[in-house]
Amino acid sequence: MTAAQADLRIDPPSVADGAAVWRIAKESGTLDLNSSYSYLLWCRDFAATSAVARDEDGEAVGFVTGYVRPDAPGTLLVWQVAVDRAHRGRGLAAALLDALTARIAAERAHTAPLTTVETTITPGNTASERLFTSYAARHGATVHREVLFGAGLFPDGPHDPEVLYRIGPLAPRPAVSGPATTLSS
Repeated sequence: MTAAQADLRIDPPSVADGAAVWRIAKESGTLDLNSSYSYLLWCRDFAATSAVARDEDGEAVGFVTGYVRPDAPGTLLVWQVAVDRAHRGRGLAAALLDALTARIAAERAHTAPLTTVETTITPGNTASERLFTSYAARHGATVHREVLFGAGLFPDGPHDPEVLYRIGPLAPRPAVSGPATTLSS
């Protein structure tokens, strides 16, 4: 944990975070931006499988969104991860990903244990490639890559292929207490 993360807290998003999550996604410069409405819905319907990092004023400064795959209940698909420009370069994206997967693993330990994390990354997105390969290394897991959606599948113009990163198997983790994680040094 870095001193720069000391005043941040990670917890599930609320609908009130939807606008900030949309803004952070928009300003990321790399994410496919969805409608503001979709981020509001995401913060309502998928809060249990998503997380926001809050500054000392309670404002969202980073997020990770995901869902448990209906056909693979031990798999969390991470949809988007982004950090506000002022908070980048401090390991916050990794802290968000670790906190989210630890929370989900603890909540599902006795029902459908979390064994795999998936995400898609477009070729050349080195920040995401580093984030997820370092996540795998920290958790002693293997990364398998394959093209999930080829460029020709996207109907709205040129789009790079989306490469599926399947990370697993994940080692069992100790339980975390409560819905929030406070980052401190």
